[in-house]
Amino acid sequence: MPRKHKEDARPPVNLRRLYVDCRYGQLHLRSAFPSTGGFDELTPLVCLDSGPATSRLFTGLLGRMGHDRSVYAPDLPGFGESDPPPAGSSVADLPAAIGDFIDHMRFRRVDLLGYEGGASIAVALGAARPDKIRRIVLIAPPAHDVLGDAPVLLQPVLVLRPSDAAWEVAARAKQNLADAKFIELPERAAGLIDLTPEIVARHARAFLD
Repeated sequence: MPRKHKEDARPPVNLRRLYVDCRYGQLHLRSAFPSTGGFDELTPLVCLDSGPATSRLFTGLLGRMGHDRSVYAPDLPGFGESDPPPAGSSVADLPAAIGDFIDHMRFRRVDLLGYEGGASIAVALGAARPDKIRRIVLIAPPAHDVLGDAPVLLQPVLVLRPSDAAWEVAARAKQNLADAKFIELPERAAGLIDLTPEIVARHARAFLD
């Protein structure tokens, strides 16, 4: 019989969709957790992207990270199947809605993974809720906000830099996130999360576990 790889021996993953309450109504999420029924063997992970992409973008990553922890990917308020915020709200208001989700689930602490525009939300939430956010992974963060004027983060931070449109300006992050760990992926272009989730999972596990 063929020998099983280490990854094949992991418990299978349950993939689910759910709604939770936040200050803007209901937040729609995709989730993954071990089929063994034990939640949060490791710290729960919350995955964030800019709104238009929706949580579907993280499907491949959920399946790879949910073997030994619960993983959640919300549709941001006003996108996908989540209720919209009131008129006049801005991107700056979104981290609070994610904080509502964390409180609703009664998590003691969580890790965050922010992709592109979601990196801005992860940084803002990490700065606002250091008591709840343990570690932060930033993937292809936008230079104009996260990298140009990043708040002080007390948590360990990992930055993955693919060779996308922000490759050159993203180098400025090293000045603003001086204590962060940087991994450059010059051979990888845009679409890192949906096209090569196994690469993200490998680096995220090495940092979060």
